[in-house]
Amino acid sequence: MNENEKITKYLNAIYQNIRTAIQSIDEIIKKAKSEELISELSNEEDAYSILAKECESFAKAEKIDGIKDNNIIEKARLWTSINMSTLIDDSTRKIAELMLFGTFMGVVTCVKDKDDHKNISNELDEILDKLLELERQNIHKLIPFLQENH
Repeated sequence: MNENEKITKYLNAIYQNIRTAIQSIDEIIKKAKSEELISELSNEEDAYSILAKECESFAKAEKIDGIKDNNIIEKARLWTSINMSTLIDDSTRKIAELMLFGTFMGVVTCVKDKDDHKNISNELDEILDKLLELERQNIHKLIPFLQENH
């Protein structure tokens, strides 16, 4: 695999992690009833969108045409998972729980991607570090929504 292919693969890994978060929020925010949770999720989505734009700008600057969103199967799996999980319980607590599970998976993916793509691109490392920090902040902001009286 040449250097450009390695960079493209790393970029796509980061971009797909971000797009999964955005797609999850797009789907789950429709289920939320708490204005406070809706506001939090909207803020999170805005922050993920900024990182997605950074990836797109990087791709453009590096003349990478291969930046890819999640495929239709992944999108369908995500939609089904969210809708099945909220069919019986769409409480604020349940929605926060689902978002936390997804956010924890995002953290795991970030750590694995950073290890899998060592010494490929400092600029992509910086974007990934921003994503990881965002995920960590989101965890702290979502945990209070697990409390029944929140």
